[in-house]
Amino acid sequence: MSDNILIIAAHPDDEVLGCGGTIVRHVSKGDNCYITLLAEGITARDNIRNSDNRKLEIETLKGQSKKVARLLGAHEVELNSFPDNRMDSINLIDVVKVVEKAIDKFRPDVIYTHHYADLNIDHQITAKAVETATRPIIGKTHFVSEIYSFEVLSSTEWSFANQHCHFHPNFFVDIKETLETKIEALSLYTSEVKDFPHPRSYEAVMNLSKIRGSQAGLYAAEAFSLIRKIT
Repeated sequence: MSDNILIIAAHPDDEVLGCGGTIVRHVSKGDNCYITLLAEGITARDNIRNSDNRKLEIETLKGQSKKVARLLGAHEVELNSFPDNRMDSINLIDVVKVVEKAIDKFRPDVIYTHHYADLNIDHQITAKAVETATRPIIGKTHFVSEIYSFEVLSSTEWSFANQHCHFHPNFFVDIKETLETKIEALSLYTSEVKDFPHPRSYEAVMNLSKIRGSQAGLYAAEAFSLIRKIT
């Protein structure tokens, strides 16, 4: 029996960096994968946010997100427009309601999302919104049985001040056969990939997959921290 898998990420490219190879693995097993992206991913580059000035770039990024979803095999990518790296200016309840709407729509058995201790504020808020929206309350219209947090290079590993709550993976997915597709998907985000030694470079992504693989006796892996599993 196939599962419904929902990836809830803050920005376009987070879904690839965090679990691109795992998405392809799920699809190959016959699972139904859906992606919800919360923020527009561009306007943080401006001192003062004006989405109209970045309209073309925002639309380009949305188009790239759709191409990425098709390449990974996801059934649908849902795009939202929260302000990039300014989600702390939004009431948390408004983010929670968007997450709840996605859960009601896609009815996931499994959710992958950000780690709550990431440096990026949008990642933190996304993680908190998912945790709030998936409270295991009796009588809810839909119950999510598994939730995992992923790591995103240039955020998770830079959270130096949160030594007490760093990302500690305890679940590993073999992506030896899907790593190439992950890298190809990342390449579609032309404005997001940087030159090495930037962590959002091809070399860094490949290196991290090999490090995580070596921790689990694999050639390449994506690592996750289990938030909750109910059987």
